[in-house]
Amino acid sequence: MSPLKQARFLLDITNSRGIVRRYFVVNGFDGALTMLGLIMGFIVSKPADLSMVIGVCLGAAIALSMSGISSAYISESAERKYALGELERAMISDLHNSAHGVASRWVPLLVALVNGLAPLVISLLILSPLWLAMAGVNLPLSPLYSAVFVALLLTFLLGVFLGRISGVTWLRSGIQALLVAVLTASIIYFFVGN
Repeated sequence: MSPLKQARFLLDITNSRGIVRRYFVVNGFDGALTMLGLIMGFIVSKPADLSMVIGVCLGAAIALSMSGISSAYISESAERKYALGELERAMISDLHNSAHGVASRWVPLLVALVNGLAPLVISLLILSPLWLAMAGVNLPLSPLYSAVFVALLLTFLLGVFLGRISGVTWLRSGIQALLVAVLTASIIYFFVGN
């Protein structure tokens, strides 16, 4: 069985696919809004060197990722051990070497990786215009406004993803998520910029 099929199998027998999706969206949204907030803060503040902006944002992205990995691993490990213990008591059997035993050890790691990598990958995508500008690539907007555009776009796409899995109209769900990001940027602009 390929590693991908094995991961799907372990997620299926523990009913964890929904948890993985939820962690991806929640922490991906956290990553997008955190980067949007930081970049908006730099836009409304005194002009800062791009390398400093990247350093600050990258530090926050790594912290979000580590927080996501550690918190999800600790909580999911406890939940999986509890669920395995309940199953063992019900079956009056040691399931350590069974598929459920393997799942109780691997699913927390899979969930933790998704929870930690989602904000990191989304943050890196939002920061990509800054790296392109540093590399001398001409952008249609200033690097910071390009990063804001990418953050808004990714937030919209996260909403679209939620709409597709929940059966709600993808456009409506995307616009709802986008409005949260626009509201966040507006609050920062009016309260931090003035």
